[in-house]
Amino acid sequence: MLPELTLGRGFTSWALDPAALVAVVLLGGLYAYGVVRRVRAGGRWSVLRTASFAVLGLGMIVVATMSSLAVYDRVLFWPAAVQNILLDLLAPLGLALGDPLGLAPPDGRLHRAMTSRPVRLLTFPLVSSVFVLVSELTIYFTPYFPTALHNDVVRQLMHAQLLLTGCLFVLPMLTGQELLPRWCTHPVRAALVFFDGLFDSIPGIVVMTSGTLIAGHWYRAHLRTWGPTLQFDQMLGGGLMLTLAELVALPFLIAVFFQWWHAERARTAELDARLDAELTPAAAPAPAAGVPGVPAPAAAEPERVRPWWETDDGEVGQRMRRGR
Repeated sequence: MLPELTLGRGFTSWALDPAALVAVVLLGGLYAYGVVRRVRAGGRWSVLRTASFAVLGLGMIVVATMSSLAVYDRVLFWPAAVQNILLDLLAPLGLALGDPLGLAPPDGRLHRAMTSRPVRLLTFPLVSSVFVLVSELTIYFTPYFPTALHNDVVRQLMHAQLLLTGCLFVLPMLTGQELLPRWCTHPVRAALVFFDGLFDSIPGIVVMTSGTLIAGHWYRAHLRTWGPTLQFDQMLGGGLMLTLAELVALPFLIAVFFQWWHAERARTAELDARLDAELTPAAAPAPAAGVPGVPAPAAAEPERVRPWWETDDGEVGQRMRRGR
């Protein structure tokens, strides 16, 4: 019988998960290799991106699978619920903010695999959103979760599933346009992230209000002499799922808006450079030496250069002409 979960034990209770540790070391090693290769090639890489990948991404995987959440998830429901939300929402956000795909060579195998048709289908925004929702509901309202409580292999597969389905939605939203349809511009991404935050709250609401105990047979067989009742434990778990889902949605939305602002700033700088180049008048030719007694011809008027938006057939040029 585990001792009562107190605040102190919540910080000091840890258990090694070999599979999770191998995954974290492998992902961290590959990311570090990509950063070193980029720097040696003369490129630069943001320290903030590296910190996001390591602390918020890999760190949340460690917390979810090896902290007191993993120690007490077999006797309390709410640690298991928090554990799953960290793997499904927060860890993928940290990994995506690290932009691991940006470290992959454009002509490498990883880049070709991530831009292949099957992956693009799985990362299609509506498909990946449904995957996240169905994954959560399937875990809690099928024998999946009770089986994972007494089978370590199924438990690790469940954790991998949560992390993967979360990455299917988050990574494309924050790592560039190549994984998304052309119509998925930054304003559309912001709207999709907003509605995804609403979808992510559904599992927490359903769990919190359900009249049926999730994995009730298991938790009844592992009764405690301390802590909340089984019903209140499940309500607490559902409430924490709902709260964490909404809290994660806010920085996710802020990150999308920041990328939108950065893209618009770069686009404005490019347009300004093009305007400066197009509006520079052509140099007048030097006058030829005159013949004595013959008046010099009048200087030719300098050729006028038409603004680029009057000849550009692209979307920006058309918009500029409509606005004049």
